[in-house]
Amino acid sequence: MMKNHPFHLVDYSPWPIIGAFGTFSLMMGIIKWFHLFKINLFLISMIIIILIMFQWWRDITRESTFQGNHTIMVSIGLRWGMILFITSEVFFFLSFFWGFYHSSLSPSIEIGMKWPPLSIIPFNPSEIPLLNTLILLSSGLSITWAHHSLMENNFKQTWQSLLITIILGVYFSILQSIEYLEAPFSIADSTFGSCFFMATGFHGIHVLIGTTFLLICFIRLNLNHFSKIHHFGFEAAAWYWHFVDVVWLFLYISLYWWGS
Repeated sequence: MMKNHPFHLVDYSPWPIIGAFGTFSLMMGIIKWFHLFKINLFLISMIIIILIMFQWWRDITRESTFQGNHTIMVSIGLRWGMILFITSEVFFFLSFFWGFYHSSLSPSIEIGMKWPPLSIIPFNPSEIPLLNTLILLSSGLSITWAHHSLMENNFKQTWQSLLITIILGVYFSILQSIEYLEAPFSIADSTFGSCFFMATGFHGIHVLIGTTFLLICFIRLNLNHFSKIHHFGFEAAAWYWHFVDVVWLFLYISLYWWGS
């Protein structure tokens, strides 16, 4: 079919509606897990969503890499979409920082007018939190190295630096899980515990998502899907990873260093 515009009109796809039902069942699975302590619906929903993600991303890869449907105008639209998505994520985390500073700058009488509240033992910012900060800063350097190597058509250095970034992301998640297991307080321990685990927990989820994003890019790199002029999938992953880095710096300064 001929068209007189540079935009890509996507074909009918079953993935959005099936993905919506999968996400709905995932939420029901989480509620069932929390209230009835049964994880079966949550696991089934996760498998469904992973399968949908695989097939949806496969279709987008075919449209962009093999069918050439992602023109310059489409690419610009995708860039603006990613920018707006990251902007919405900034405001998402802003709500956590707002709650934290609201509670910490003027502690209420319910928590003893003291910050951190009495009997709360905060983390030492010079131990695992500092190491995690160095890890994420290093990963920011390595992803930038990967991006510049890709723009110079240096496949070997792109492969090495992207792999280093993924390893650092996994290492960060392992250290944070150890920190959670050894935490001297829980999410139920006053507003301090709630603010801490909500903010760092959601950041941890974003690190896992970003690591998955980069892992998909690593697989696509090995399949020769990227070139110096065609790699927006990788570029979007790099933007997302830099966002995760910057949020962690604010978390470290606010929750770990200043807040403790």
